[in-house]
Amino acid sequence: MGLESVNVCPICSGTAFDDYIETSDFTTTAESFKIVRCSVCQFLITSPRPTSKTISRYYLSEKYISHTGGGRTLIDRIYLAARRLTLNWKYQLLSNYHQEGSVLDYGCGTGEFLHYLKQKEWTVQGVEPSDTARQKAIVLLDQKVAASLAEIPTQEFQVITLWHVLEHIHELNETIQTLKKLLHKDGTIFIAVPNYESADAKRYEKHWAAFDVPRHLWHFSKDTMTQLLLRNGLHVRKIEPMRLDAFYVSMLSEGYKNPGQPKLLGLLKAIVSGVTSNFAGARKTNHSSLIYIVKK
Repeated sequence: MGLESVNVCPICSGTAFDDYIETSDFTTTAESFKIVRCSVCQFLITSPRPTSKTISRYYLSEKYISHTGGGRTLIDRIYLAARRLTLNWKYQLLSNYHQEGSVLDYGCGTGEFLHYLKQKEWTVQGVEPSDTARQKAIVLLDQKVAASLAEIPTQEFQVITLWHVLEHIHELNETIQTLKKLLHKDGTIFIAVPNYESADAKRYEKHWAAFDVPRHLWHFSKDTMTQLLLRNGLHVRKIEPMRLDAFYVSMLSEGYKNPGQPKLLGLLKAIVSGVTSNFAGARKTNHSSLIYIVKK
């Protein structure tokens, strides 16, 4: 299967781990994977997990619509509609910190966010490892999209974005250090990741869609994300919720937990879950997904 175990925590360098939960790859293979917890800093890690050379087969599914474009199922269409709605919201969020300049979107998928910014006269650059997604992004943007950070010319970006990307990256600290070098001294990094301390994560437990093993290699809380960034000389200036994610993740999770239930019932339960999760998350900014706004 080409699996590897993580023996050293990338945050605290701890070497002792406890079993946290065992869950399944609901998207492609139905294989089971363990998530372990660092005994020192409580960071959650998928281990054992596919290596960087063997993980590609776990992305080979029409269900993985951030790479394929999707649109076939009701959930696909809801995802794509939500993505269109959030494009302007993300742009406005960036504009609170920078009104113009250059942006690097690491893990740009099929390029919609960069296309939106390009229309706003930003200078854009994308990185996307997936051949399928990258080719779609090249066509949409009408410019080169890099396959890795190694292809990015030495320059400084005012903004670097990672929209649900960091949890997929094998070389965690090395990648953050590379991005830090590419960031302008007054620049800002926006990092969006799922939050396993959210109410919807606790509701669905092993069926929580945002565990998404084995594609999600790391599983973050506010505390562990802050620790990881501090280790790399970066500081969290603000944390923003992604409220729509609670609904989308709950819809997927309902399907995983209750595959035989009527779709309308599952949709209604997911809406209730999303509302409940956002209400609970509002107390301490502990939503289903969080955006960390980061500076040097």
